[in-house]
Amino acid sequence: MPGDLPDYYFRIRDNGAVVFRVDTENRQRRIELIEIATVNVKNGTIKAHGAEPLRPDDLAEINRWLAARTALLAERDIDDILRAVDYLNLTTQWAQTKASDAQLERVTDDLLLAMHDLRSVLVRRKSDRLTKGAAE
Repeated sequence: MPGDLPDYYFRIRDNGAVVFRVDTENRQRRIELIEIATVNVKNGTIKAHGAEPLRPDDLAEINRWLAARTALLAERDIDDILRAVDYLNLTTQWAQTKASDAQLERVTDDLLLAMHDLRSVLVRRKSDRLTKGAAE
């Protein structure tokens, strides 16, 4: 079993992770998680835990994890947006074919405001991209 365990464990939290070194080479032959650092995914900061500085191999593994986690979160963001597009289509179908007048009365204003806000942002951002592209 000790050969199957990774050298590091990352406990995910809101803005990153707490990093532990996995220790199986101890007298009791138990798995010990030794906290060595905290990582903030949003700004990339790595803070050593306690007074002991991080070793080069610790930093290399943390940076590898940070890059992989950032890529995963970016992929999840896009997936969430694509799901929202699907949900908008399903909502359109529901409004056209299944919704009662009472149901539509309950959701129409909220949907219209949210869609107007989204459309405004998308149009403005597309215009910015086109203007920037033309200037380059």
